Amino acid sequence: MDFIKKHHEWALVIFMVAILGGSLPFKFEILEATEPQHIFTTIGTWLGMNWFSQYGAMITGVIELAASILLIIPNLRLYGAILAAGTMAGAIFFHLFSPLGWVVRFTDEAGVEHVDDTLANTAVIVLIFALYMLYRRQDEIMALLGKKPEATEA
Repeated sequence: MDFIKKHHEWALVIFMVAILGGSLPFKFEILEATEPQHIFTTIGTWLGMNWFSQYGAMITGVIELAASILLIIPNLRLYGAILAAGTMAGAIFFHLFSPLGWVVRFTDEAGVEHVDDTLANTAVIVLIFALYMLYRRQDEIMALLGKKPEATEA
């Protein structure tokens, strides 16, 4: 049981890196996919930022790649959790409040309609895991902010 308590965070890291890293081929257009184009064009248009339609996926991909690398390195995991939490909070925001919707619906070039809710759902899971890591590292966060942890009375 001590092994699990000591190393359970690795299971969270592996899951988060699999989710964040799994989307990278689509974000960097290594795999031709219509869904990221639809997502970032929808958000860019909604924001009135045409450049986001073209570069949003790549920018998000760079941030998610950085988060993944930092999560893997135990001494830098706090920073990876911060990046992952912020990125996923942004994704959830756009799924909730933009025309994108929680369930992404689009039609590809071949006229095939696609319906996908996995992106929003996995964003919630990654956000929860990242927030849990941040909660566990409160002392590190306080030290970064230059504050001493509050003493607990026995």
